[in-house]
Amino acid sequence: MEDKRRILVIGTGDTKADELLFMRERIEAVGGVAVMMDVSVLGDPPYRPAHDKHAVAQAADTTIAAIVASGDENSAMTLMALGASRLARALYDQGEIDGFIGLGGTMGTDLALDVALALPLGVPKFVVSTIAYSHLLPPERIATDLMMILWAGGLYGLNSACKAVLSQASGAVVGAARAVVKPDQARPRIGMSSLGKSCLHYMVTLKPELEKRGYEVIVFHTTGMGGWALEAIAAQRGFVAVMDFSLQELANHLTGSVVSSGADRLENAGRQGIPQIVAPGAVDMVDFPTWQAVPTRFIERPYHAHNRLLASVTSDGETRREIARAIGEKLAAATGPTAFILPAGGIQQWDQDGEPLHEPDALTAFVDEMRLSVPANAELHEISGHINDAAFSAKALEIFDRWVAEGIVPRGAPAGRQAG
Repeated sequence: MEDKRRILVIGTGDTKADELLFMRERIEAVGGVAVMMDVSVLGDPPYRPAHDKHAVAQAADTTIAAIVASGDENSAMTLMALGASRLARALYDQGEIDGFIGLGGTMGTDLALDVALALPLGVPKFVVSTIAYSHLLPPERIATDLMMILWAGGLYGLNSACKAVLSQASGAVVGAARAVVKPDQARPRIGMSSLGKSCLHYMVTLKPELEKRGYEVIVFHTTGMGGWALEAIAAQRGFVAVMDFSLQELANHLTGSVVSSGADRLENAGRQGIPQIVAPGAVDMVDFPTWQAVPTRFIERPYHAHNRLLASVTSDGETRREIARAIGEKLAAATGPTAFILPAGGIQQWDQDGEPLHEPDALTAFVDEMRLSVPANAELHEISGHINDAAFSAKALEIFDRWVAEGIVPRGAPAGRQAG
């Protein structure tokens, strides 16, 4: 049993017994162990789960009878989701499971997403859902390392299409549990936001410099889900410091773009008191799907199609002032050390003289408003150059090194403790 990976299988056994038992069979066929958790409310499964619905209800500090009497199916499944999440986390903390797979339509998916969020980064999480990849799933409900597959043919009963999906998912979660290399805790972790090197490339300099100092640098691609992952890990105090230098997801949210990381972008590090150095990289751009029409508000603005998925426009000077004020409000709520670097010479590669998004008046409007908006609790460091200039990276390292010397940020791990 020592080399077998134990997979927590969650679903409503009263209505999905055939599918869940098929998944158990496939997990065991590839050398895993299925640990069944039943989240039924009204009925009972035709098998004995390791963790029944009464245990799930108890984990939510209630009973099945009280859940049935709670009012409607939404409130009932919300309570079951709370119990399943708590119980799953307890099982993981006690070393009793190595991965998780959930199954469902909208009800089961709603519950499974909460369970996935309760488990830390590095625990394989797989959701088989009739709404996988759907617009119904907001970014804040998706765990950092969640895997999903569309449950084709999964409305009612087993069929060949359904079996093909369920067998893939079952094998995938067992394989992930065997292959996973969990996050290394030897070096203190720094979270950094950025875009591709063609737009923002300070990480090319900063990452090796910070690694020399004994830190692990985790760079997040700020195209919606990347910023959400950064915020999620910060909310769990997963970083000793954050260098949040790419903020266009914040601009996206404020202007109504779907390429958003949620309303709490640029808030969680500050809320947790994590030292943060912030800069307004690419905050002048608003992203939207290339396959949709340009939003009416931006139809006259400069436009760039990055690929067939993602396109961008630039915001005008007044919108940039609104964004600057929003950044200031979020920084004002921080409870930890905060510094803001303001590159007056530009904030993304294509806003420079001779580039297609060069709009000096709009940039000036942003810079002027940003000077006024940085709150008293944050250090303001203005440089005359561009965010991609060497001077920007040098300023970030100067602030960081000072904070380390002052004990604000813990020192990096000695070379002997670093992962190979």
